[in-house]
Amino acid sequence: GISCPQPIAESSNEPCVQQCPDSRALILPPPVVVTIPGPVLSTFPQESVVGSTGPALPGRSFSSRSSQGYGGSFGL
Repeated sequence: GISCPQPIAESSNEPCVQQCPDSRALILPPPVVVTIPGPVLSTFPQESVVGSTGPALPGRSFSSRSSQGYGGSFGL
């Protein structure tokens, strides 16, 4: 009876240890990339303003085009 639980515990411990490091390695890369742009924006306040204004203009044109495109399809 004692020899039965021993192999089960070892087999369950092995996969657990391997999965833990894998999940941590995947989670580490994303935060590192987000931390790099953070200081860059604060260092160049002018660029941050231009960046926010740039996407705002194309964003509006895209929204108007999408509404017209859908309207045209329905009308036809």
